[in-house]
Amino acid sequence: MLLKVKKLNKNAILPLKATAGSACYDVYSVERKVFLSGEPALIRTGLAFALPEGYAMDIRPRSSWASKGLSISNSPGTLDSDYRGELMIPCKNLSPGAIVVNRGDRIAQIRLFKVISLEFEIVESLNNTKRGKGGFGSTGV
Repeated sequence: MLLKVKKLNKNAILPLKATAGSACYDVYSVERKVFLSGEPALIRTGLAFALPEGYAMDIRPRSSWASKGLSISNSPGTLDSDYRGELMIPCKNLSPGAIVVNRGDRIAQIRLFKVISLEFEIVESLNNTKRGKGGFGSTGV
């Protein structure tokens, strides 16, 4: 599938897969940003996308940043097919020290997926399952 991408910044890098088996494409920062402990901020990618109708894009963290304490605030984020603005990554520094993101750093991952439209039906009861109402931690550690 060919996806239309507009470069909004001359330093923007098109998304790339790190390996042939990668499920997601890395996106890159177009700016240097220093995050103090607890500080939230948006990281610019310099890219805008024209997703086909019926598709959306997940924005997910990269494990290398998560291990340092940089978290994507709304993970996974969603880019809708009718949005044409810049893809920006909302991050927050959860570590005790400062974290530096440099221009050209891989900052997040994206994944395109098909959206299935749903209709909802109100019912009096749901079918039983072995798990039932078991929630957090109910299937084991």
